[in-house]
Amino acid sequence: MSKDQENLPVKIPRHVAIIMDGNGRWALSRGLPRLAGHRAGTENLRRVIEACVEFGVQYLTLYAFSTENWGRPVEEVRGLIRILEDVIDRELKELHKNGVQLRHIGQLDRINPSLKKKVLSAIELTKDNTRLVLNVAFNYGGRDEIIWAVKRMLADQVAPNDVTVELVNQYLFTVGVPDPDLIIRTSGELRGSNFLIWQGAYAEWYFTPTFWPDFGKEALQEAIDEYAHRERRFGQVNKK
Repeated sequence: MSKDQENLPVKIPRHVAIIMDGNGRWALSRGLPRLAGHRAGTENLRRVIEACVEFGVQYLTLYAFSTENWGRPVEEVRGLIRILEDVIDRELKELHKNGVQLRHIGQLDRINPSLKKKVLSAIELTKDNTRLVLNVAFNYGGRDEIIWAVKRMLADQVAPNDVTVELVNQYLFTVGVPDPDLIIRTSGELRGSNFLIWQGAYAEWYFTPTFWPDFGKEALQEAIDEYAHRERRFGQVNKK
């Protein structure tokens, strides 16, 4: 066993989800504009994605832009959307080469047509990759997702007695993806912020004061190591 293999986490969560928080405060603490923090945050994506692949994480969900983020200053919103487009242009080839399958969760209705086309093209290009499934939550909100699922069930004339947890799962944006085992929030905030509120019902949460641009491989390993020491009972008791 190599030294690098010896340092890998022992118990790996199958699905890690991350609320990437603190970009603006990271920038302000350095006397930079908020958008500089968002750009630094996108530069960090590659490090975390590569670490997940190395550790053996199978699914990674990143909270990139919430349904509530449209209420931010117009210039900041425009800047965030430009950054998303830049990331697709710059990183897609490498992600595809490394076997990453891209998925989008959320609504694409408020995104301009050219960016929407790029997102859908990226999803199509990488659909057969299996090394890591990367869900990008953009224009996503947990409540919005549940409302969207309910509307579709009503449109399909689902009978009330037929509604089960398994059926609801089939109507969510994350259909086919296992629930997150570990949800990480950076920046020290202790909130769920409308993220995966159905899927995260029994996830383990990990909060860190580290701002997202500084949350690299070592910080991710610390979070996974903490997860490995927890006992997941899913509302039941220890049977030992």
